[in-house]
Amino acid sequence: MPALILLCTAQFMVILDITVVNVALPTIQADLGIAVEDLQWVITAYTVAFGGLLLLGGRAADLLGRRSVFLAGLAVFTAASLAAALAESSTTLLAARAAQGVGAALLSPAALSLVTTIFPDGPDRRRALAAWAAVAASGGAFGVLAGGVITETLDWPAVFLINVPVGIAAALAAPRLLPAARPTTRERGVDLAGAALVTASLATLIYALVEAPAAGWGSTQTVGLLVAAGAGLAAFVAVEANVARPLVQLGVFRRRPTVVAVVLMVAGMGTVLSAFFFLTLYLQQVLGHTALETGLQFLPGALVLVATAHAGGHLVGRHGAKPVLVAGMALGGTGALLLSRIDADGAYLSDVLPGLLVLDAGIGLAAAGIFITALAGVGEREAGLVSGLVTTAHELGAAIVLPVLSTIAVAGIGAATLDTASALDPAVATAAFGDAFTAAAAIAFGAAALALVALRSGDVAPGTAPAMAHH
Repeated sequence: MPALILLCTAQFMVILDITVVNVALPTIQADLGIAVEDLQWVITAYTVAFGGLLLLGGRAADLLGRRSVFLAGLAVFTAASLAAALAESSTTLLAARAAQGVGAALLSPAALSLVTTIFPDGPDRRRALAAWAAVAASGGAFGVLAGGVITETLDWPAVFLINVPVGIAAALAAPRLLPAARPTTRERGVDLAGAALVTASLATLIYALVEAPAAGWGSTQTVGLLVAAGAGLAAFVAVEANVARPLVQLGVFRRRPTVVAVVLMVAGMGTVLSAFFFLTLYLQQVLGHTALETGLQFLPGALVLVATAHAGGHLVGRHGAKPVLVAGMALGGTGALLLSRIDADGAYLSDVLPGLLVLDAGIGLAAAGIFITALAGVGEREAGLVSGLVTTAHELGAAIVLPVLSTIAVAGIGAATLDTASALDPAVATAAFGDAFTAAAAIAFGAAALALVALRSGDVAPGTAPAMAHH
């Protein structure tokens, strides 16, 4: 249990940093003089590096030893957090955020693969993965809360500085609590061509999607970047099919439960993190709430996420993964539909809280099933790889879904960016956010239908242990 607490704390720190800076952005912009059009890169520099390098980080954990890669990632992340806190220019801050993403890409898949190998027993692993799912699903909500509290009571550097003592404590505890896992394969050498292709392609894809609402989906920039990303990923598949020691064993994509779980992760995390984004805008720019008030208003939903993720682990053991995933994603869609009815003259208790609680309950429930399903039957030699794949899907969720929903909202507002929502007619902005929530509901319901059709009752059936197959 101490090992699980350590690993979940490290993961919580990583996920927290995706959203913790959201409500601090106006203060950061004022202090460092960052242009409005460049402000999103305070967030995007982190997610591009994080998402782009995750598969490499997961494979490195398999090849070099999970604890070693975990500690290396923790060191990079902690040092980069200190650099971000001390940044006196936008260039320094963005470089530090990118370095944080590099550290997170090493730390996160190594930590998840440690969870799957430390807890090989069925019920124990289910409980451990349920705890992990609670952290992964709720970190974004707690990030908004922490960002609001820290920004108003201290100052924006504290948003990053808080990682430093946590990182140091985790690094000191890791050698005592984590097994000195040797590399799980005797293979030597890294598939450098594959690593370069998948990293560049994923980074290009994320960049294209994040910039698409502003540049235009039909613009030369967006289309060109998407084509380049697609060509790079196709080349990556060709390389992996022919190289002696591939970065990714393509056979993993023939494991149907893992593939379905990855798609559900993209849909589920994309839906809930996008909801946090639009609700932050609605609460602050339409209802006029402060950053602190906004952060605190996400707390009930975050607590529900944690509770339902833990419950989801138990329900998977009792009823199997399929009904839990279908119910969770359908509940998430229902919550998004409730949120689509927000009103410019609304209130938090009537317009936001009911939908937020239902959405968070559904995604929390599904999150546990997603992690358990993705890692069911995964061999020890592939634990790092699949962990990297699932964590990549977690990051791609926001990178893929949010730009799509932002485009829908922007079409309703008739403006180039959402940054100017505060200067718009509240009724127009609220109606546009409602359209985005309706689209989010459609994504969640589509994911529920996929789970219903594509998963079999025998995939992580009731009472079965998602134990790893030993090769």
